[in-house]
Amino acid sequence: MIETTRADELGEEYRYRVTEVLVRGFAEDFEYFSKDPKVLADAFEHMILLDRFHVALVDGEPAAVAVVTEGAQECFAPDRRQLQRVLGRMHGAITDRIIRSQFMGADDGAREGLAEIGFVTTAPLHQGKGVATALMRDILELPYDEFVLRDIKNTNVAALGLYAKLGFIETRRRPVRFAKRAGFSTYVSMGLNRT
Repeated sequence: MIETTRADELGEEYRYRVTEVLVRGFAEDFEYFSKDPKVLADAFEHMILLDRFHVALVDGEPAAVAVVTEGAQECFAPDRRQLQRVLGRMHGAITDRIIRSQFMGADDGAREGLAEIGFVTTAPLHQGKGVATALMRDILELPYDEFVLRDIKNTNVAALGLYAKLGFIETRRRPVRFAKRAGFSTYVSMGLNRT
C-alpha cells in the first residue's frame, strides 16, 4: 500500500531515510560531491527542509520523494561547516557553493499560487510500481493554481511520460552546454495550469 505525506509530518526520525531516497535518485547529478550514497546522505541530511519534501511510503518506508516550493521558498538550508565535516574542508566549501548556486534561488517566474515541483525521484527498489504517480497525484491535489517542473533531462523519458500523463505540457526547452559530456542535450520544463 502506498501512503503519501509531508516529511515533517513523519518527523525527524525519517530525515535520513528521506535523504537516502533523494541522493540515490540523483546519484548521477550529485556524483561530483561523492559517488558513495552513504557519504552523500551523511552530507545532505542536515540541509533538507522537511516541510518542503513530500514522501510516498511503501510499507512505512520512504519510496519516493518530491519537493514542493512556492515563491521564494527554498528546499535546502546548507550549513558549510556540516558539509565540510563530512566531505572535507575544501570539498565541503565547494559543495556548499555549488548547492547554493545550482539548487537554490527562486526562478524568475516564481510567485504565490505557483508551485514548483522538483527533485522527484523513486528509490530503485520501487521504480515502475506507480509510487511516483501516487505521489504526484497527491501533490496535484494541493491548493495551487499552477504547477511547474523545471529542467528535466530530455533523456528522462519515464519522468516526461509520467508528467504528460498527469496533464503537464512542455513549456520550454533549454540546450545544455557540453551536451556530449553531460549525456543529454536539453532541459525540458513543463507546466500544468488549473485556472
